[in-house]
Amino acid sequence: MLPDRPDLARKNRMHAGTSNTEIFIDPQERQRAARTSTLVSVVVNIVLTAIQIVVGIMARSQALVADGIHSLSDLLADFVVLFVNHHSSKDADDDHQYGHARFENAASLVLGVLLLVVGGGMLWSAAGKLLHPESIPQVHSVALWVAIAALVGKEGLFRYMLAVAKRVNSSMLIANAWHARSDAASSLVVAVGIIGNLLGYPLLDPLAALVVGLMVGRMGWTFSWDALHDLMDRALPAEDIAAITATLAATPGVLGVHDLRTRKMGDLAILDAHIEVSPRISVTEGHLIAARCHDRVKAAHAALAVTVHVDPKEDQESHLAPLPGRGELEQAVGSLLPGCHLHLHYVNGAVELEILLPPGASDTLPDFTPLRERFPALAQLRIYQPLATA
Repeated sequence: MLPDRPDLARKNRMHAGTSNTEIFIDPQERQRAARTSTLVSVVVNIVLTAIQIVVGIMARSQALVADGIHSLSDLLADFVVLFVNHHSSKDADDDHQYGHARFENAASLVLGVLLLVVGGGMLWSAAGKLLHPESIPQVHSVALWVAIAALVGKEGLFRYMLAVAKRVNSSMLIANAWHARSDAASSLVVAVGIIGNLLGYPLLDPLAALVVGLMVGRMGWTFSWDALHDLMDRALPAEDIAAITATLAATPGVLGVHDLRTRKMGDLAILDAHIEVSPRISVTEGHLIAARCHDRVKAAHAALAVTVHVDPKEDQESHLAPLPGRGELEQAVGSLLPGCHLHLHYVNGAVELEILLPPGASDTLPDFTPLRERFPALAQLRIYQPLATA
């Protein structure tokens, strides 16, 4: 058994892969990138929130006010990301022996719930206007220019944040980037609604606010659902599991792989696997094969911790047979050949016994018939004598 206890900030290298290359991300670089991109988002959202809400109220555009509230939710989300970015990079400790990377999964859940609440509020407000169309005012044209400016700013922010998120392979930052893209899409809808109001179709402004609420709510549901599954130890996708299995199976000395289990921890994975090796190799050789499996998986996949269990390649039911243990055999063989050492191989429901004679042992061997009669499961008996020294 080869367990792992990672130190997130100092010992592990974060991994991001493409089909042709493998890129290892330093945790500190990942943290710096997250902090910088989020601070840029904070500045942009502060400016947009203030302008959209103030101008929306003055220009009597419900859609623009709704978009401003959406930007305010982005601002709150940015502060959540900054908080989580600080805590998720902490080292493993006694209470969190796999580190704190799941702060990222929790952050995605918080972002999703936040979007659901904001989207629900938008829907409620827009529905009230649509039910009372006589209360819909004429929108001032300045609202349109603010909506267009917000569209350009949010689309630029999305492209910047997504590029950073992909570079450091952070699902939390990717979620936050797509949150910005939802803002850009909502600003487009708002601009269309304002244009319709200015052209004499006043219902289009609250209708645009309704569409924005639906978009925000849908994205919030998606983020919440995915994050909830990750927090409940959802396994990796089937293609990732197949790739990890192939890596283990290709390790020299591995004869089979089974019971591979995976679960997500932030953007990385924790996995347990059973490998099958020859039942006639030593414990140390089996341990070496397991160590190589561990290292190959960590090098080729986004694995935070890898535990490899070594099983002998044999009949699946052989371990259920009533076989003698080492203590019984050492006592029985020791009475015939004092000072010898035993190697035991439990194979296919039987015992293969190897006896290593001590230096200076007599060339005359005792009768092993009583031993075979006492232990019917003894399938083979091999005796080795040390080479004579000059």
